[in-house]
Amino acid sequence: MLLIVGLGNPGRDYAHTPHNLGFEVIERLARAARVHKRERRAQSQLWRARLDARSVLLAQPQTYMNLSGVAVSKLVRGEKLTLAELVVVFDDVDLPWGTIRIRERGSGGGHKGLESVIQELGTQEFVRVRLGIQPPGPVNDLAEYVLTPMGKAERAQAGEMVEQAAGAVRTILREGAKKAMNRFNRRAAVGESKE
Repeated sequence: MLLIVGLGNPGRDYAHTPHNLGFEVIERLARAARVHKRERRAQSQLWRARLDARSVLLAQPQTYMNLSGVAVSKLVRGEKLTLAELVVVFDDVDLPWGTIRIRERGSGGGHKGLESVIQELGTQEFVRVRLGIQPPGPVNDLAEYVLTPMGKAERAQAGEMVEQAAGAVRTILREGAKKAMNRFNRRAAVGESKE
């Protein structure tokens, strides 16, 4: 089984914000797997599914972003998974808007949710799919930027990015992280030329 965790914040106030794109990828994968029944366990909202001939557990931690690691570690332990069976999907302000990047390890890079996961698991050695949400220019308050609902144009671009990220996760399922990195890390950002 593969545990795919999308990071975000629960509740309507945080829906459609850049910080919740991890949640949106999980919902997109649940739709692709045609599963609707959710369960709540380990401080998470979960869907058990089959996707690309693999058993997957799709998870949205309900602990709020900064404590995401508490839920993720409970899921990893409770399902008796190895870290090779974990994929974490989240937004990243250091990547240009619309860019997808896959990594097999690395630091939290200032992302509080990812830092919580690393702290609770005690390692940086797990696959992550990063969705670029870098602001177009300087912002006074980065927290306000990531927690402000996106406008119509941003929502359309975010939808394309979520679709690409879901495709990246499915490539990881079918072919492994290295092949997914080769395919998706070279792509232009949403809306950019690929020349």
